[in-house]
Amino acid sequence: MYLGGIDILVNNAGVAVFGPFTEIKLSDFDRTFTINVRAVFAATQAAARHMKDGGRIINIGSCNAERMPFQGGAAYAMSKAALVGLVKGLARDLGPRGITIKNVQPGPINIEMNPSDGDFAKTLIGLMALPHFGTVSDVAAMVSYLAGPESGFVTGASLTVDGGFTT
Repeated sequence: MYLGGIDILVNNAGVAVFGPFTEIKLSDFDRTFTINVRAVFAATQAAARHMKDGGRIINIGSCNAERMPFQGGAAYAMSKAALVGLVKGLARDLGPRGITIKNVQPGPINIEMNPSDGDFAKTLIGLMALPHFGTVSDVAAMVSYLAGPESGFVTGASLTVDGGFTT
């Protein structure tokens, strides 16, 4: 049954491996790149083939694409920075069809991978203008805006939701 195509794609999967650069295993690097970059590319390519003109593509990246304030995060930061370049390129490729593509870059958000009461939370909060972790709802609100008609002239952009982490 054909339901009329795809309207919105949200690429929201990611992994992080942190540790001394000289000790990161290539298998961990490959897994990081595969999930954080290759999967986004593949899902976007597949969806774009069936997406309606005027569709929306939203990637969940990370503010660490722009700021990595501690050691051990090079592979993760690189993978999220790759999404910035992908979004800029795809804005040109998909723009003629009216399809917009954006990158949401959350900062410290209270999730299982990065809990607000975890060992590293106090350090992160000390780096933020708003001294508390964000919530999944903070990110969801940005995604909702970007999926809607009000953001029809926003494409190729990376929008940060990070409580001032990158300021």
